[in-house]
Amino acid sequence: MIKRGQNNIHVKVKLGKGCAIDKAALIGAVPIRKIKNLHVVIGNNAVCLYGGIVYLGTKIGDNLILGHYAIIREENIIGDNFKMWSNSVIDYGCVIGDNVKVHSNCYIAQFSRIENNCFIAPGVVLANDRHPGCVFSQKCLKGVVLRKNVQVGCNVTILPGVTVGEGSIIGAGSVVVKDVPALKVICGNPARVIKRVSDIQCLLFPGQTYITRVQDHKQAVSRKCRTKKI
Repeated sequence: MIKRGQNNIHVKVKLGKGCAIDKAALIGAVPIRKIKNLHVVIGNNAVCLYGGIVYLGTKIGDNLILGHYAIIREENIIGDNFKMWSNSVIDYGCVIGDNVKVHSNCYIAQFSRIENNCFIAPGVVLANDRHPGCVFSQKCLKGVVLRKNVQVGCNVTILPGVTVGEGSIIGAGSVVVKDVPALKVICGNPARVIKRVSDIQCLLFPGQTYITRVQDHKQAVSRKCRTKKI
């Protein structure tokens, strides 16, 4: 049974039912920054693996999975079914929706906004500092916004203040320097639009187009998207 006040769980942590917290994880790390709310709320069925850390001042929904040495900083608001794998960091002041997955070795900078159903592949960086090294840079920080259903490929960098439109896909290794329209495929450095998501053709099943989560089930059925045995 998990009890508040044991060595790795701060007394100001409120855990839901069915949580599994490794003894080498830390829930309720005290931030260096002075913040008003020093409580943590984590919903039901959370799993926190060896080395995972959640700071005080954060609220997380049900079904959290936190990988080895993954860190969630203070003053974050995170929805249900959030998964983050090893060595990734969510910096402070972010808002993350439901059903979001952040893979390994990612950095999500302060003030990022990630909406429902987004996927972030390994090695992704969301930046927020427009003028690194400037004495006024702290005043100009602006996080990235990922709208619903955005899919981000491996080792992508998205620069401060960029908004990626709903359902768009960013190819591996891209550097995104400006806003991206909805339902577009972009890649390159600097990234540019190369096609619409609806133009993607499956290599395994010729004629089968990409069905995004933006489209409802009826649309998917109407397009007769079929799976075949390989």
